Amino acid sequence: MKQVKVGVIGLGSRGMALLNTMLAIDECEVVAVCDLYTDRIEYAQKKIKDKRGNDALGFTDYNELIECDAVEAVVIISSWDMHTRMAVKSMKVGKYTAVEVAGAYDIEDCWQLVRTYEETRTPIMMLENCCFDRFELLTTSLVRAGKLGRVLYCHGAYTHELRNEVLGGNVNRHYRLENYIKRNCENYPTHELGPIAKILNITRGNKLISLTSVATKPGVGLSLYSNDERSPDKSLAGTEFNQSDIVVTTLTCAGGEVITMVLDTTLPHTYSRDFRVRGTKGFCEQDTNNVMLEEKNVMHEYFDAKKTTRKYLDSAEEYQDYLPDVWRNMTEEEKKLGHGGMDYIEFKVFFDCVLNNKPMPIDVYDMATWMSITPLSEQSIAHGGMPQAIPDFTRGEWLHRAPCDVIELPRPEDEGDGEVKNFFGKSRGERV
Repeated sequence: MKQVKVGVIGLGSRGMALLNTMLAIDECEVVAVCDLYTDRIEYAQKKIKDKRGNDALGFTDYNELIECDAVEAVVIISSWDMHTRMAVKSMKVGKYTAVEVAGAYDIEDCWQLVRTYEETRTPIMMLENCCFDRFELLTTSLVRAGKLGRVLYCHGAYTHELRNEVLGGNVNRHYRLENYIKRNCENYPTHELGPIAKILNITRGNKLISLTSVATKPGVGLSLYSNDERSPDKSLAGTEFNQSDIVVTTLTCAGGEVITMVLDTTLPHTYSRDFRVRGTKGFCEQDTNNVMLEEKNVMHEYFDAKKTTRKYLDSAEEYQDYLPDVWRNMTEEEKKLGHGGMDYIEFKVFFDCVLNNKPMPIDVYDMATWMSITPLSEQSIAHGGMPQAIPDFTRGEWLHRAPCDVIELPRPEDEGDGEVKNFFGKSRGERV
């Protein structure tokens, strides 16, 4: 079997988790690792040796890993502020590049990624794993088949209680702490936006036009928690944090759609991405695993004990035929390889693209567009919710770029609003 010789930069908690995923994929051979801390490097090298039997090179300077002749592809899982400079370096050296998610620090970061790609044509993919998740792909498949009609509104959230992780930044050598002290923005936009952008064909027949962001009073939740006995770092007691507990962002699209997003990471709450898609013929709602299609006309009604609350239920499990094969055939072992299996799928796709010279399904234009939300939201919040124009990083090519799904979607019925090309190059007829 052909293998991709991979160098991994960043061996924190996320880096180690993805290293485990990559080591379970036959098409990947991890030949080098890099981190600022030698204990992490040694731990990763031992893991690679135990799992695969090879001796991986270790570096503390990412430039040395990228320039290493043994490395064919670079996977970047470092702190947010290093993503752009590492990706630019990797593309300039000509290494296949995969980059973990984050927002940009400046719009220039985004343009630098685009310019470097256009100068080098080095393939680059953003590792937005939520684009590969089960419910998001089911929804995309239903949209492509025309089951939801015309999609007009989408919503997503990153609701993830991170108070211990943020306040444990010094203890655990984690990068989020400084961001929460010094910035106020939608700092993690791609989990919400990525799957929605793919559904709406953003950068491929559609584009984002503008955004507005508003935020609650900065730092309340973290400041209170820093004085709590549960805080992992008592030295941070009384620290003033600039990041708001709740950030709400509204985006408008050239196609007339509206997207809303919520960042919610420092108040008590259960985890949720609150992914919702509304169309003229139905809706999909992730948190309740709900799909309701007008055409079925089988909304199951029931009343609570007091007969005061009417609820409509329609299970997403009824639409298994619209799930991609990779999810219908997922093994229990694969489900354990990161976030229920979606990390495994995204890396299988990345390595397939590298080995078979296929275009990356989340390319540099997607990456730049999604990352730009962070600095633009920062500006909007700072100016009281003032609208911000979102650059067209394709420079007009969005009008002509063919739609591209992240993975081949099933078509159980010969219907839909038109054809969408996916990264496998399969075609579904001319899109209206």
